[in-house]
Amino acid sequence: MVHKKGRYSGFIRPILYIIDVTLIILFILYFHPGRSNSYTFYLFLIFGWLASTFFTNYYKVYRFTSPVKIVNISFRQYVSYAFIYFSYFSFGPTTLQIPEAFYYLIILFLALISVKFLTYWLLKNYRLKGGNRRNTIVIGHNQATQDLASFFLKKSIYGYNYLGYFTNQSTTNKLGDFTACFSYIESNNIDDIYCSINEFTKSEIQQLVKYANTHFKTLKFIPDSNQILATNFEVDYYDYFPVLTMSELALNQPINRLFKRVFDVVFALIIISGVLSWLIPLLSILIKLESKGSVFYIQDRNGLDYKKFKCYKFRTLHNNQNNTQHISKMDNRVTKIGAFLRKTSIDELPQFFNVLKGDMSVVGPRPHMLSYNKTYAGQVDNAQLMARHLVSLVLLV
Repeated sequence: MVHKKGRYSGFIRPILYIIDVTLIILFILYFHPGRSNSYTFYLFLIFGWLASTFFTNYYKVYRFTSPVKIVNISFRQYVSYAFIYFSYFSFGPTTLQIPEAFYYLIILFLALISVKFLTYWLLKNYRLKGGNRRNTIVIGHNQATQDLASFFLKKSIYGYNYLGYFTNQSTTNKLGDFTACFSYIESNNIDDIYCSINEFTKSEIQQLVKYANTHFKTLKFIPDSNQILATNFEVDYYDYFPVLTMSELALNQPINRLFKRVFDVVFALIIISGVLSWLIPLLSILIKLESKGSVFYIQDRNGLDYKKFKCYKFRTLHNNQNNTQHISKMDNRVTKIGAFLRKTSIDELPQFFNVLKGDMSVVGPRPHMLSYNKTYAGQVDNAQLMARHLVSLVLLV
């Protein structure tokens, strides 16, 4: 997942998960001392809490989220968790002690909401002092963009560093026209881009979307009344002002990334210990009998956030052969054992070491060779080539 600077930073949500789960465990120990040895009870309540937060969006609190909305989200979360808590006692002969249960829930909820608002207050004050700020520009110039710019300038507590606007109109205070915004974004490390939908053509909007995806920038749109109901967008309110955000990847949510990473590690360990532990020695002999050289072929690939990593494969070509060119079906560079490995995709199995290291994942898009990325970058006329690196690349499509 892309680590987005400043947006409820990448470490804050995991820390809040840990704090909340720790409080749940401590309150179980205090209010349910007779269950201190019941691992089922702990796991049920902890996973019940985590699962319910996924549906109530309990941890999706951003810098522009109002205290009223936080209270609303928290209330829905606590009601959901209360149902989960009481449901545990309906599955077995365990007797529910009503006073004990209500004390547990009330004190726990007061502690959890106190932590939530304390974190919210600390972040607000930190931003007032200049920390956790996001460089922001607006593309377009009309009443809606001026209202948004006024919000950024007057509400410094939200932590937006508004730098100005771009427009094709003839105005004196603009930073430049539409085409000038791209170099400005790059040179000034812009985090958030806000664009007025009405002011630009469809091709210009598509160009901006492509740029935002390929350069990992947050792009939001300022709608008119007819566009607020557009699909594939989430509507956020900055005070009373509506802003459209392109739907976020599900894997941007920390709990989803955690589940995916746990699955990757467990699955990779099973393959490495159960298959590669005997397959590597066997293939090492067969590969070296036909062609001298290394057993593994190691090549740089682009992975998560477009970072380079060393990708492992079994060598399928004769040693010292050019392997940057596309391999044809009857390519004489391919060894006999290599042809079998490529046909069965067994040559890809060492990439489970990449999965274990965190370079790759078990399910997702495949990593291209660096030369392919450079070639396709000039041919593919959409944002998917680079946006695919928003997630861990993998050996299984």
